[in-house]
Amino acid sequence: MNYGELLDNARKKIDKRCKVCRECNGKACRGEVPGVGGKGSGKGFIRNWEKLNEVTINLDTIVSEKEIQTEIQLFGKSFKYPVFAAPIGAVALNYSDDLDDFTYSQAIIEGCKKAGVLGFTGDGVKDEFYDLPLQVIEENDGCGIPTIKPWKKEEIIAKIKKAEAKGASAIAMDVDAAGLVTLALLGKPVGTKSVEELKEIISSTDLPVILKGIMTVEGAKKALETGAYGIVVSNHGGRVLDHTPATIEVLPGIAEVVKGKMKIFIDGGIRNGVDIFKAIALGADAVLIGRPYAVMAYGGGAEAVQLYTEKLGNELKETMIMTGCHKLEDINKGCVFVD
Repeated sequence: MNYGELLDNARKKIDKRCKVCRECNGKACRGEVPGVGGKGSGKGFIRNWEKLNEVTINLDTIVSEKEIQTEIQLFGKSFKYPVFAAPIGAVALNYSDDLDDFTYSQAIIEGCKKAGVLGFTGDGVKDEFYDLPLQVIEENDGCGIPTIKPWKKEEIIAKIKKAEAKGASAIAMDVDAAGLVTLALLGKPVGTKSVEELKEIISSTDLPVILKGIMTVEGAKKALETGAYGIVVSNHGGRVLDHTPATIEVLPGIAEVVKGKMKIFIDGGIRNGVDIFKAIALGADAVLIGRPYAVMAYGGGAEAVQLYTEKLGNELKETMIMTGCHKLEDINKGCVFVD
């Protein structure tokens, strides 16, 4: 199947909570939570997409011809592209019951592994939302990053120990899930975490720990203080707070302060290889993509996830050729125009 056919197939399998729009921009699903929309007016999700599309690319092909290299080193490993599938949990609640968290994770983890990258897995109110994806990670030689909600400290540490036992490559915690509507509706307590609490959690493991949900320079400074391996500049896809800035808007200021001191990932409205290029130019080391990966998992399983990843990689290579960049380190602010 080609990409268009996979989208058509996904439309047949996903119920009305996701329209599988040709452009996944948050407009058709605004306010639909549960579902895949942004919270409230949906402007957090929509702004992510719109502001990313306002960044333009500076073309420059008067350079020596060399091999284009998209590899990136993270967690002591090499990956083919600087792109990873973002964590999504409780897929039956937000998409359809054609997949559950186990079969969804199989598609994501196996497809990403075949494409030379990693998938993040999710967490939720039931133990199975974390444990079953973790089983998939173990079956795929640790090629995945389990993501833990900001539960009570003792529960977080217990889940980290499970990830260690399964050979996970790293651990993430989406600290911004403290305000996630679906968790509140289901009665599972989550909460904010202090720098000291996060230090204790991070010091409990030798695995790299990524804090997801950083949207300010001050937040990035605090994340650095905790000893985290990296951060994800993220507003949780616009699902935890309405009227937030776009992630691409706050990225340059955050990168100015913590770039080189910790790894910087970003998500929010990234849909293609051109978007990946823009994010790297403005300070990210790598990107996470959520909703489009979910659509691919429903549209064609691991094979579709692999195809989409390779599509992203080829688009990134094409953009690098047209901007005179031979490797990721060549991509910088001068490669883009921000009005």
